[in-house]
Amino acid sequence: MLHSRPVVQKCLILYPTKQYNFTCGCPGLDEVSPIPLLFWFMTAYELRSKYIAFFKSKDHAQIQGKSLLPDNDPTVLFTTAGMHPLVPYLLGEDHPAGNRLVDYQKCIRTGDIDVVGDTSHLTFFEMLGNWSLGDYFKEGAIEMSFEFLTAPEWLGISLERIGVTVFEGDATVARDEESAAVWKRLGIPESRISYRPRADNWWGPAGATGPCGPDSEMFIDMEKEPCGPACAPGCSCGKWLEIWNDVFMQYHKNAPEEYTPLARQCVDTGMGIERTVTILNGKTSVYDTELFAPIIAAVEQAAAYHYGSDPDKDRSVRIICDHVRAATFILGDPKGVSPSNVGAGYVLRRLIRRAVRHGLKLGIHGTLLSPIAQVIIDQMSGPYPELTENRLFVRTELDKEEGRFLETLQKGEQEFEKLLPSLRQDSRKIMSGRLAFKLYDTYGFPIELTEELAAEQGMTVNRPEFEKAFKQHQELSRAGSEQLFKGGLVDQGIMAVKYHTATHLLHQALRTVLGKHVAQKGSNITAERMRFDFSHGAAMSAEEIAQVQALVNEQIQRDLPVTMTMMGLDEAKASGAIALFGEKYESQVKVYTIGDDSHGVFSKEVCGGPHVDRTGTLGTFKIQKEQSSSAGVRRIRAVLE
Repeated sequence: MLHSRPVVQKCLILYPTKQYNFTCGCPGLDEVSPIPLLFWFMTAYELRSKYIAFFKSKDHAQIQGKSLLPDNDPTVLFTTAGMHPLVPYLLGEDHPAGNRLVDYQKCIRTGDIDVVGDTSHLTFFEMLGNWSLGDYFKEGAIEMSFEFLTAPEWLGISLERIGVTVFEGDATVARDEESAAVWKRLGIPESRISYRPRADNWWGPAGATGPCGPDSEMFIDMEKEPCGPACAPGCSCGKWLEIWNDVFMQYHKNAPEEYTPLARQCVDTGMGIERTVTILNGKTSVYDTELFAPIIAAVEQAAAYHYGSDPDKDRSVRIICDHVRAATFILGDPKGVSPSNVGAGYVLRRLIRRAVRHGLKLGIHGTLLSPIAQVIIDQMSGPYPELTENRLFVRTELDKEEGRFLETLQKGEQEFEKLLPSLRQDSRKIMSGRLAFKLYDTYGFPIELTEELAAEQGMTVNRPEFEKAFKQHQELSRAGSEQLFKGGLVDQGIMAVKYHTATHLLHQALRTVLGKHVAQKGSNITAERMRFDFSHGAAMSAEEIAQVQALVNEQIQRDLPVTMTMMGLDEAKASGAIALFGEKYESQVKVYTIGDDSHGVFSKEVCGGPHVDRTGTLGTFKIQKEQSSSAGVRRIRAVLE
């Protein structure tokens, strides 16, 4: 067992096909179940609660996790890590809640969609994190991490099972002896401290320059035989599994090999809930935890299949569980998008359709996705109440997309039938990968189904040629997505800051010309242009576009002052400040006002910043395009000249 202290609480959960006894952090649930205990473990609920309680006891303010769909970050489609929404504050902005923070954050990573289905990869996951913004640094962070991991009242992990890694140093930055010394003082022997290269123990920067630094990762010995004499924490053989990571933003990278110490050093840590619960309970797969038990049970019921009976079918079950879970959180987000052919909507569509296809492989021909989504909503709405608030949208969109994909499959089969006469003329009985990719790219027809249809005709598909075309498609898509979608302004260059300020002017101008129903639904800012989504039920007329543009430029010409005031959220709303619908704010917020008593207030919004000091520095505002973004949402693209 990983726990060095006895666990006295038990709960019984009943799912459609299984019974699960488990320990629980739920208040008041301390009676022993009459049913024999199957296994002891720490639930995600208990881990989440303990982590927040621990860091609150260390004077950290709990902050709200942010949307999965970030604004103003052209580098990502989704929030990819717990630190993602906090980048502006790690870069120097003051946080309204102070300089010691803790939260849990929902995250999406899409780089591994094609390998999801094994026992470890996930598209959606939760990240626990604590931060120091210029407060404690290496010693404080490591001491707190060690206490949370080992103290009996927290995780109670035996000291003998903990190993760590630190940065080994290179020609440009010295070895991190400071972190190693703290770990040694706390009782980690030299034999379980592994010095690792930059590829393993270095964070950032995201671009060519910026804040960066070494990190120290914590591992649990899974009590397997080492792979060899060099096996140590950080080895990928499976003996050591990472549980936590402390990142020390210690330097500023000025050039490829030029680093200077930061005046304001920060700490950013990350602990994945799913991974940690798996490790704490001695499991080898995230799918064997209580987080996935009810979802797997729902798939089992739909497929009339017992999970664990067949490796290929088990993989399909895991894909359905992961993809429906991710799709439910994307759709259930306050800024949730609908399936589409671009950006985040494209990723969502891909997740949904891959889940449907694997449902078909399991022999599920009825409605699959929305009933499973409801299980996820019921399970996760405690920490994420937005899932319940948006459940109708979630289920409706899943049903619609599932129906569309089934029609797509029918269309793809028809197109395949049209190709058959020419395919049969090829004596080699090989369908070109180019044609197979056309079916995929044009009609969304999966390559696996193309191969099945070809096999029925005694043919094969040139899979290497398909993979080459698919890889080229991925590279083009990736190049495009890197120019898309973050909460807070990551690029704090002067032009990005100017565009960020201009969104406030545009927002208020739209409300003045079109009406108070207008609300910001998202924005995307680069150093070259801005994109602004807003609620409005019809296309703007040429006259309305001209009025909005003129109103924005009028405020720029007036050279209005831009000021920031810190206040309570309720006070901010009472003062007339606009807060974005669906955004999760702290109790203390920044309110940016454009204008003042002598000039007149034009705009007042709750926002993280930063902004210019006066509007006169913005230049000339020009709307290039106004178009539909989605149902009831319009999009404006504009530049500052």
